[in-house]
Amino acid sequence: MRSRTQYPVNTKHIVIAIIVVFFLLFVFRSTSSSSNDHVSSTIPQTIIPKAVSDSFRNIQKATGCSPTCTKIPPALAQALIHYSTSTITPQQTIKEISVTKKILDKKSPCNFLVFGLGHDSLMWSSLNYGGRTVFLEEDEAWIEQIKKRFPMLESYHVTYDSKVHQADSLMEAGKGSECTAVGEPRHSVCQLALKGLPSDVYETTWDLIMVDAPTGYYDEAPGRMSAIYTAGMMARNREDGETDVFVHDVNRVVEDKFSNAFLCEGYMRKQEGRLRHFRIPSHRDDPSKPFCPSE
Repeated sequence: MRSRTQYPVNTKHIVIAIIVVFFLLFVFRSTSSSSNDHVSSTIPQTIIPKAVSDSFRNIQKATGCSPTCTKIPPALAQALIHYSTSTITPQQTIKEISVTKKILDKKSPCNFLVFGLGHDSLMWSSLNYGGRTVFLEEDEAWIEQIKKRFPMLESYHVTYDSKVHQADSLMEAGKGSECTAVGEPRHSVCQLALKGLPSDVYETTWDLIMVDAPTGYYDEAPGRMSAIYTAGMMARNREDGETDVFVHDVNRVVEDKFSNAFLCEGYMRKQEGRLRHFRIPSHRDDPSKPFCPSE
């Protein structure tokens, strides 16, 4: 399995600081514009939150950054321009995003797997600057559309056999021994395991996994049952260490029940709004370890 690549700490901190400042400005502007039912094309200097500018200055001091710091890479510059000029709000709120960002602050550059390709994908890739961020998407047409705009994003098409209306039967199937045994998902006989992902996805050790797809808001949609289960098994099957797993839209029945059942309430570290954060350790070094820890 592949290990993360290390990059200079100062560069990482500077890049993260810049991304966060511009993203907070973007969210602040979107919020202000929505409340006034009007979208402005510029951000007056007077409305920049003091906390944002103070935070950026503090990080500059901590990293020893000066006005002569090396310019940021073109890919990051594109991300800054995109989010500072876009009027489309990402799927997650600033508080929800901050939960994952806090972990990325500690672990990046790292391996980050995201189920879903959306308006926040460029942000996730940028926050993991120097690492590898992979997106798994169900809609081929959407992948092609995003590739034209952001060719630097690494994404793959994924097909799902499940339907939301099958959630109850899949939950029962997931209780069987073939689904609780730790192993590589692509070789599993569990009905919930995703077996058609690119080989490289199975062979990479993921430090973070975000489940924000596939579609799951109507009965005939594929739902996130298999994505949640597979994310949990990838975490348990890593050689050692632990994986931070995030599930969005836990206000919905499937995301709520399946994250608690297969990522385990005992592994949950935080819930913010519609986002849950789990930290799942490797189970390979201890075959007797229970699927879920005792409450």
